[in-house]
Amino acid sequence: MQDEKHYGTRSGWLRAAVLGANDGILSTASLVIGVAAASTTREPIILAAVAGLVAGALSMAAGEYVSVSSQEDLEKADLAREMKELEEMPEEELKELAQIYQERGLDANLALQVAEQLTAHDALGAHARDELGINDITQAQPLLAALSSGASFVFGGILPVLVAYFGPLEKMEYVQYAFAVVFLAVLGAIAAKAGGSNIWKAVLRISFWGTVAMAITALIGHLFEVNVA
Repeated sequence: MQDEKHYGTRSGWLRAAVLGANDGILSTASLVIGVAAASTTREPIILAAVAGLVAGALSMAAGEYVSVSSQEDLEKADLAREMKELEEMPEEELKELAQIYQERGLDANLALQVAEQLTAHDALGAHARDELGINDITQAQPLLAALSSGASFVFGGILPVLVAYFGPLEKMEYVQYAFAVVFLAVLGAIAAKAGGSNIWKAVLRISFWGTVAMAITALIGHLFEVNVA
């Protein structure tokens, strides 16, 4: 019997990594394209790219930490409240757990037996998992999420920075766009492969919206009609 592949265990780190790398590529490349559209020298372009990379990575990490910390606070509050209820009214909590299993398809007697055995083994764990939806896979980890997002942003954002440094100045907008689309397509394919989803659908989605974002920033750069020297 072959081992089954399950991708749900990857949802936490995969989301943070893909979001960070995608944002790193897209925001840095868009910034470079916008500045390149109004610049005749390379220095402002590189400066904008590096500044965008550093600011974006820090912002991404801080935002992810705050967001996931809020989730963690909610989870802790729910668990504390559940623990108090288990101490003060264990019979009601047992009936509540049995009702959950009954609604999932078990008959009343079997649902009660399952609830009793799981309560005896780990009451809080059973309620956290089946009543609150909290488990080891989905449980919030703020520091890990922040580090993953910040590092993946740097990984994605460094690619447009290298293009800005080595690419031809007179065609920077087009070269940056071409490389960014390739980077985004590769990232979409990797993410789809790791998550077990359709690769072409992911590539088309990320390439399309990336093109829209970069086109808008290029248009803004041209509309200013100011040469940054």
